[in-house]
Amino acid sequence: MSELDCAPNHHAHYAPFAGISGLIAALSMTIGRNGDARLAARLSGVSPGDTVVDVGCGPGVAARHAASLGATVVGVDPAAVMRRVARFSTRDTTNVSYVDGTAESLPVGDASAEVVWSIATVHHWADVDAGLAEVRRVVRRSGGRFVAIERHTTPGARGLASHGWTDAQANAFADRCRVLDFVDVRIEHDQHDRRATVSVTATARGADQP
Repeated sequence: MSELDCAPNHHAHYAPFAGISGLIAALSMTIGRNGDARLAARLSGVSPGDTVVDVGCGPGVAARHAASLGATVVGVDPAAVMRRVARFSTRDTTNVSYVDGTAESLPVGDASAEVVWSIATVHHWADVDAGLAEVRRVVRRSGGRFVAIERHTTPGARGLASHGWTDAQANAFADRCRVLDFVDVRIEHDQHDRRATVSVTATARGADQP
């Protein structure tokens, strides 16, 4: 098995969405993603009053769901077209904001979020360790939760079917979480909306934990 076969960011070379094709992609992503949003909320245990940072928020489906549960949400995305569609779709919601940024450079304060999640985007991160270091910086030290959800793919998949994680890629990401000071790291497989997913959940190590 090659190094790329195990890399959780095996599509890091893809350019951000832009232009007409980006708009079409953003609009298409507003459909059929509610299951991922519900899964992220369940795995992270989002509660009213929590602050959630949605890394690679796209058109804001999961951000809106977290806001509906009473959280304050910051959606981060490098694509202006995604943020525009997200803002339009969330124009009547006051507890969501969208900002320009990447996983490796989150424009959010230290220890400012109870929850950080990334849905169908880790496979595009430019640098997994830098992204996880930023998540670790942003999430609260006591009980802060991180969730990464990806489409479950099979080894050798090509085209759109390859955008996600094989079991080996999910395991590799979970290992990096452990190395970078997360605890209670777990992998879960789910099926919803005719879509198979694999998730990695982790908790920020507290100051009192060995």
